[in-house]
Amino acid sequence: MHYLNDPKLFRQQCYINGEWVAASSGHTFDITNPSDGSVIGSAPLLDGFEINSAIEAAHRSLPEWKRKTAKERSLILKHWVRLIMNHQEDLATIVTLEQGKPFKDAKGEITYGASYIEWFAEEAKRIYGEIIPTNHPGNRILVSKDPIGVCAAITPWNFPFTMVTRKIAPAIAAGCTIVLKPSEKTPFSALALAELSRRAGLPKGVLNVVTGDPAKIGGILSTHPLIRKLTFTGSTAVGKHLLKNCAETIKKVSLELGGHAPFIIFDDADIDSAVKGAMISKYRNAGQTCVCANRFIVHDAVYDIFTQKLVEQVQKLSVADGFAEGAQLGPLIDRASLDKIDIQIQDAVSKHARILAGGNIHALGGTFFQPTVIGDVTADMRISHEETFGPVAPVSRFHTEQEAIQIANNTESGLAAYLYTKDISRIFRISESLEYGIVSVNTGIFSNEAAPFGGVKQSGIGREGSKYGIEEFVEIKQICIGGILPS
Repeated sequence: MHYLNDPKLFRQQCYINGEWVAASSGHTFDITNPSDGSVIGSAPLLDGFEINSAIEAAHRSLPEWKRKTAKERSLILKHWVRLIMNHQEDLATIVTLEQGKPFKDAKGEITYGASYIEWFAEEAKRIYGEIIPTNHPGNRILVSKDPIGVCAAITPWNFPFTMVTRKIAPAIAAGCTIVLKPSEKTPFSALALAELSRRAGLPKGVLNVVTGDPAKIGGILSTHPLIRKLTFTGSTAVGKHLLKNCAETIKKVSLELGGHAPFIIFDDADIDSAVKGAMISKYRNAGQTCVCANRFIVHDAVYDIFTQKLVEQVQKLSVADGFAEGAQLGPLIDRASLDKIDIQIQDAVSKHARILAGGNIHALGGTFFQPTVIGDVTADMRISHEETFGPVAPVSRFHTEQEAIQIANNTESGLAAYLYTKDISRIFRISESLEYGIVSVNTGIFSNEAAPFGGVKQSGIGREGSKYGIEEFVEIKQICIGGILPS
């Protein structure tokens, strides 16, 4: 394993009630480096009663934590941010080891993840209430926003650090306590974050991190009566299952689910800018992001020049182990991801799509895949309807504005969409017509801790980040006070 300046950040136990614990059964599961398949460590395979103990620890710590002032919570969160940035290199090393992305990108993820904790450290002090005028002169109506209670978070593997901070930071800032289940493929980033939370002075039981069988843990977290809020990022199928489970106890739910982002390029677009945006959006993290461009919808007049320039840039990408000098594209997370891409490509080719670049397993073998561009993609191909989650850019043509909108909206997903045009009026027309929670205009990257993140339709419920993100972790309470005026 790569050297860490602080080896204590690499934890192979769960964090429950401020203590590092192994599974009572002694059972563990291995975590492998997707770059070479080597085992980098193991995590506990917890039993149900141990998951319950984490929930109970969060419940016990709730009264004291929510009584703390917003400023007290904020100071702890800010200390946590300082510790994270002081250990950025080590945390990035852990991300690259367990997820595979280039080390430079992993360092960027640590900075981005820390920005959410910093943001919500400030938002903790801005959970404002109201006084509402009444129709009774002797009454006053006050509105307060109270912590919702014990929360559960289930996070994915593609951004094993940021997906955690984006969920736990607003919960903790709002005065909630939380049980976190990181992806079974990438638990070590979350465990390192827990270690730094301990050093920052976060009281025991406020943050608990559990690992094990995802179906078992998800089942407990989504049905346990002490948990009042569940936040999940992952597949739409799993999100639907969790939502059904949460209905039993009427939990508040936030879901960030699958995407199928269109990337629309009009004939008046700056093509060089569009290519630059396409490279950032599509190939970042080897295409393993829920908001990456999944369908390139290009006006017929600029289709040839766009594909030509895109292919030129794609062929320059450096595919390598995440720690290699100059690495730009790492491996896919596992073999199943590679197989899915291969099936989509073969289906497209069988229906007369043309491979313009890549299209095969990389010479490095394993789960490395060539960055790929496919031309002449049509609506009857699987890649036009299925999220790819890999470094494959399918390109199709359109002729009219309405045709572009129809193609873009022809999906059950509605997370992110991209639009390139110089026409201001068109920007408004298209943006307002697209059925997506996020529309990115003339830029390939939009993520920011101050901006709301989330989708519509079957891409999810609720928003993360921004001033809206903390609202997901509070309940509104009306307090009506009578007898203000003498009778």
